[in-house]
Amino acid sequence: MKVLAIDDQQLVLLPLQKRLVELGYEVKIETDATKGMQVYESFNPDLVIVDINMPGVSGLEVVKHIRILRNSQTPIMVLSGNTQDATITEGFELGINDYMKKPLSLNEISARVKRLIGAPETKNAIATSEVMIQERCVGVVIPCYNEEERLLSDEFISYLDKNSGYHLCFVNDGSKDSTLEVLQNLQKGREDFITVYDCEKNGGKAEAVRLGMLHMAKKEDLDYIGFLDADLSTDLADFDDLVKTMETSDFKIVSGSRISRMGADITKESARKIISLTINYIIRKILKMDFKDTQCGAKIFHKDVIDIAFGKQFVTQWIFDVEIFKRMSIHFGLKNAKAMLCEQPLKRWIHADGSKLSMKDSVKIVGQLAQIAWVYRSRKNNVKTKSDLEIA
Repeated sequence: MKVLAIDDQQLVLLPLQKRLVELGYEVKIETDATKGMQVYESFNPDLVIVDINMPGVSGLEVVKHIRILRNSQTPIMVLSGNTQDATITEGFELGINDYMKKPLSLNEISARVKRLIGAPETKNAIATSEVMIQERCVGVVIPCYNEEERLLSDEFISYLDKNSGYHLCFVNDGSKDSTLEVLQNLQKGREDFITVYDCEKNGGKAEAVRLGMLHMAKKEDLDYIGFLDADLSTDLADFDDLVKTMETSDFKIVSGSRISRMGADITKESARKIISLTINYIIRKILKMDFKDTQCGAKIFHKDVIDIAFGKQFVTQWIFDVEIFKRMSIHFGLKNAKAMLCEQPLKRWIHADGSKLSMKDSVKIVGQLAQIAWVYRSRKNNVKTKSDLEIA
């Protein structure tokens, strides 16, 4: 039994293909609708699974090709995040057999496929799992410098196995230990879900994150791109909560916040906390925004602001987060930028051993904040904001 699946997001297709192949189906996938229709002609599938919202040729055009142009009754299932009644109605009027709304589990998809075309004869019993096919696809940049001993490889692999729609990009920032080898072993066999971006020289966390974000922005099937610390002081489940806020709102940036609150597992050293509060006070004055925690290493960005936030090199190596928010306020205007930014308290954040903030480092950060204030004040005087251009 043959299945053709067409969706512009490869991160949706790959887990679907894997599950159906495990169940004994012969499966071909295609991310381009036009090519998908060509594959339909040569593959002659028993079932077509298609997304609706695809660039260029939509899923409904694929349905028309099969039902009207080819006059074929091949069963068609729509797998889409489009929940508009008019679209769903049009699909059924064109002759689709089923309409599945993302997100939904692979178990449910498999059951619907079996109901439509039956199940292949296979001797291998496949254990089911609760993997969800998501509506959105997310890239996560993870900067790594000498992380050979601290990298939690098993946790990253486990999360990818249980959650679809994620692509991890590990940036090796010129590590002097065996970090690159560890990352390459982690990637082996998972090239569709893990990228290793190698920087020959150490450029600092700011540049590692910047290069990783720009690299991931080239992937067409990603909706959002963020970054996360390699030690998982913020875990991937909490990061996914930031993503959910992004996809259900108009925010362009959702930033994690290590605010102590009831029900959250937030640990900090007391001395570190006092230093952080002092630095944060200075940051709020520079940004003119009431941020509680700009420096949390967990942030997610809408793809269309990646170039604004990361296009140019940062002035500083440590507190580039402040520069990101400053760039947003200069580009869009302070009022508009505030409406685009969301600070979301984390459920869990654990201070990781080996990431100490000394008094000497604190003095350096204050100096870098002064540098940011000076540099971006000059830029603001020379750059018109989006609001200024609209008024003009």
